Amino acid sequence: MSAFHTLYSGLDREGPGLPGDVLWALDRLGVSGGVRVCDAGCGSGADTATLAGALHEATIEAVDLMDHLAAEAADRCASLANVTVRAGDMSNLSGPYDLIWSAGAIYFLGVTEGLAAWKPALAEGGAVAFSQAVRTVPDDADVERFWADYPALTDLEGIFAQTRAAGFDVIDHRLIVGAPWVAYYRSLAAGIVALSTDPDPELQAVLEQSWTEISNWRAAPDRIAYALVLARPA
Repeated sequence: MSAFHTLYSGLDREGPGLPGDVLWALDRLGVSGGVRVCDAGCGSGADTATLAGALHEATIEAVDLMDHLAAEAADRCASLANVTVRAGDMSNLSGPYDLIWSAGAIYFLGVTEGLAAWKPALAEGGAVAFSQAVRTVPDDADVERFWADYPALTDLEGIFAQTRAAGFDVIDHRLIVGAPWVAYYRSLAAGIVALSTDPDPELQAVLEQSWTEISNWRAAPDRIAYALVLARPA
């Protein structure tokens, strides 16, 4: 396992978000009952568990490309009878799904490319809920420093344009800012501390990079955000 994967194993989650974000999306989209849901890029399964808990009659499928994260998700959701987890490519989904949920993972495909790939896997009337890094203010040095390694960064209108380019209408959106990032970085910081005595130089370099990320976030916590976007095929 690489040093990066060592740090990101065993965390509460691999990116910012809270159960309330999932519940808002389900309520806003009217998703309930015996629906079929995919958690695409599920990570260690935090949102998978929330989806299963909110949708007792649903069938929840979770997929992640990383074997160790899929294994963590499977362990987390082992007691949930309506969940199956597998390691696999989230760009190749079969469906049909009433909802594809993807927290922070569509970045690896691109918004337009990911939505286009998922569109055939949606049932009639199905929707996608995805979160993506967003520029909340222009010309902010602290924000730009935080997202320096994120070349796809754009503002809300840019994300909406990418969504429409895939043949989707934007239903609604909300910003993931503040408290969800606090929770994420609290877990990450604990992981850094736990590994701080490991002598591996590669791991120490990753830990230092992650401390820098947390410090950069602390410079602009009210302006660093993900956009959680709800969309349906037009």
